[in-house]
Amino acid sequence: MRFISESSEERIPCYRVLDDDGQPFPDSSFVKVSEGVAIKMYNDMVTLQTMDTIFYEAQRQGRISFYLTTSGEEAINIASAAAIKNDDFVVPQYREPGVLLWRGFSMQEFANQCFGNKADYGKGRQMPIHYGSNKHNYFTVSSTIATQLPHAVGAAYALKMDRKDACAVTYFGDGGTSEGDFHAALNFSAVTEAPVIFICRNNGWAISTPISDQFRSDGAVVKGRAYGVRSIRVDGNDALAIYSAVHAAREMAIGEGRPILIEVKCLSFSIFLSVM
Repeated sequence: MRFISESSEERIPCYRVLDDDGQPFPDSSFVKVSEGVAIKMYNDMVTLQTMDTIFYEAQRQGRISFYLTTSGEEAINIASAAAIKNDDFVVPQYREPGVLLWRGFSMQEFANQCFGNKADYGKGRQMPIHYGSNKHNYFTVSSTIATQLPHAVGAAYALKMDRKDACAVTYFGDGGTSEGDFHAALNFSAVTEAPVIFICRNNGWAISTPISDQFRSDGAVVKGRAYGVRSIRVDGNDALAIYSAVHAAREMAIGEGRPILIEVKCLSFSIFLSVM
């Protein structure tokens, strides 16, 4: 009689391409990006950070009611967006404006939504940063934690039934793994063999709740194994590692008809603000 140990001492390794000095490890394998893509990735990360600064200051001045930054998660946004196609459905949480930026959403369109003016696609009926765009296959953000995950599986299953060469990509934080929707979505995706990529941003905190108060497992990556979902852990500050992992995940999701879970470890300094 042998029980499976509950110990998490043997941790899942974290995939990295770049060392602490920004140089590729000698034995690292990764997907090369063109000079043009690399420049756009860098430019969009800087633009995203600048946009966050401006809108954050506007919120503090009382010009908009709510804002949440992506500080420390710029590489997750931009590198993952670069690795997928525009035909892929994006089902976001609320820290993925960089995916929209990469796909061509303009600064004016971001401002329209945050200020809820007459040009806002949601007609001012949503809170700021709850972006959405049919043109860019970007589902409208919902505040409720993790409800987007089953939606993403359903969208991916529809793509599969229609034999589309595309997948669904959904984002969530480590706090989302504490919701029942996460577990239902992983099981649903594994059973239906839906081409969906789950990207979990694990920055160690669910707003003010540390992961030590959420779970005792070795992060989110091991939870994929429990549901029969292929999984990987990636360094969230390594844009080339994220690009390579998401690129490979997309090929497997579509080519093999399977869900993929990517846990992205990151050091985030995100700011969650609201005027009540």
